[in-house]
Amino acid sequence: MDAVAHKDPAAKDRRAAELTEPRARIGLIIPSVNRMTEPQFNHYAPEGLGIHVARGRVAGQPGKSVAELTDEIAHAAATLADAGPDLIVFHCTNTSMKEGADGEARIIDLIRKTTGIAALSTSSLINDALRTLGLKKLVLLSPYMSNAPIIAYLNAAGFDVVSDVALKCDTAADFETVTPQHWLELARDNDTPEADGIFLSCTNTTQIEAVVAIEAALGKPVVNSNQAVLWGCLKRLREKLGAGEPVPNLGRLMKDLDV
Repeated sequence: MDAVAHKDPAAKDRRAAELTEPRARIGLIIPSVNRMTEPQFNHYAPEGLGIHVARGRVAGQPGKSVAELTDEIAHAAATLADAGPDLIVFHCTNTSMKEGADGEARIIDLIRKTTGIAALSTSSLINDALRTLGLKKLVLLSPYMSNAPIIAYLNAAGFDVVSDVALKCDTAADFETVTPQHWLELARDNDTPEADGIFLSCTNTTQIEAVVAIEAALGKPVVNSNQAVLWGCLKRLREKLGAGEPVPNLGRLMKDLDV
């Protein structure tokens, strides 16, 4: 028996609580270079939600097509299936958007057929989030070299990007160095009267930490890739999670979970 727990029964109870079986689990397939998704999901997710991650070389330069990534995605999905998640999400915004709705559907179908588990993608959940908030005209901010694939996906889905900034960061590590304060300043500087919301695109940034501050500064809803995926998973797993789990303080989108 643990020496601390032996001397302090309360410590044993606390430790048991920490190891309580999650009421629901999600699996995330993330780019191998992504270092932000895991800490952010573990920080913001309610205690009843277990987070499991598999890495794959599914992003970066030169970009590969969905067809070229089939084996990589299937392998990552299969390893996640071993952990028994309720949902598996292909969690890379750019890769899930760059071939449009057809590429997105191929990724989701591949994961579902490989594992027999319900599958989603970052792009599909961002689409859902933007529609839930009633957004149509967007300011798009990202760390990417180019926003062209994101804009093409959004346009095809019925959204209009009225202003955008791609920071042209060279590496995934550079993505991480952009502070929440800088994302807030970018949103302030690039907002336009015609925009009804802000989309912060990328899963490997500090953007999620700026969501509430941007909404307070601009009075407009904000959607971020990690926020949208967490919201979409919580929405689909509400019955398994049960009542009483706190909703993360991540802006207007999360208020949809209170309805």
